Amino acid sequence: MLEEFLWAQKYRPIRVEDTILPKDIKDTFQRFVDDKRIPNLILSGKAGVGKTTIAKAMLDEIGADYIMINGSMNGNIDTLRTQIQNFASTVSFTGGRKYVILDEADYLNAQSTQPALRNFMEQFSKNCGFILTCNFKNRIIKELYSRCSLIEFKIAKKDRQKIAGQFFKRVCTVLDKEGVPYDQKSVAELVQFYFPDWRRVLNELQRYSATGAIDAGILTNVSNTNFNSLIDLMRDKDFTAVRKWVADNSDIDSAALYRSLYDLLPLRTDSTQSVANGILILAEYQFKEGFVANTDINRVAALATLMAEVGWS
Repeated sequence: MLEEFLWAQKYRPIRVEDTILPKDIKDTFQRFVDDKRIPNLILSGKAGVGKTTIAKAMLDEIGADYIMINGSMNGNIDTLRTQIQNFASTVSFTGGRKYVILDEADYLNAQSTQPALRNFMEQFSKNCGFILTCNFKNRIIKELYSRCSLIEFKIAKKDRQKIAGQFFKRVCTVLDKEGVPYDQKSVAELVQFYFPDWRRVLNELQRYSATGAIDAGILTNVSNTNFNSLIDLMRDKDFTAVRKWVADNSDIDSAALYRSLYDLLPLRTDSTQSVANGILILAEYQFKEGFVANTDINRVAALATLMAEVGWS
């Protein structure tokens, strides 16, 4: 099966103990499991940090029946009403509380679907719990927050190196099991490059492993592919996708972002004038990066300006 083929699924932790998270967050989830009582939760954090993994791990450990609904794919009211009512209105085979994992809940319509979900939580509160995951917590309506406990997947600077080191060891174990030769320095740099998107790291390693070994070439390959895909989005004037790219890659170092775009300007623009315009834009927004309160907004502004004033090829 495809799910078994993908490393991100094949090596997904199945116990809270095996997840890679800051200790305080991990301890909170472990208490839920130990007490066998998991409240309604909103799990918020960047893509690939383990929100869905921890939700599944907790429910598997307590032996609860659950279904998973993807909010970005099956988020209309009729789908939710049918799936949730059919599941939550019946008694669990195990005799305990049932749960609905609503993945990517921030993609649910805030004017229609999310208010309906609030009603589902109240209607089935005796029999069914809800775990919502989201990348953008500001897209979740306040009425859902009042019915759930919010846990944010944040990694403090002081914990960053420790967490990255734990995942580096996990990745090396995966590569050893898959029989893929690798250069430790290159793997460590890849982990740092995509930190804390663990799913992205595994996907890139699996893709590059087809070449036979993980070596220094992976960083060049990943970097060029990543930024070329961004330029494709700017060329196509796809602002929504550009904004999502920034959100998914917010941990890329500022110098690496602007330098990579600078290097690609002569290769991906349609004229010398476009190169000149691009350099001026990059210089302006890289300078602002050191002073702004929100770097994501600054980066989106830089890319939107590049999209409008540079001719991409």
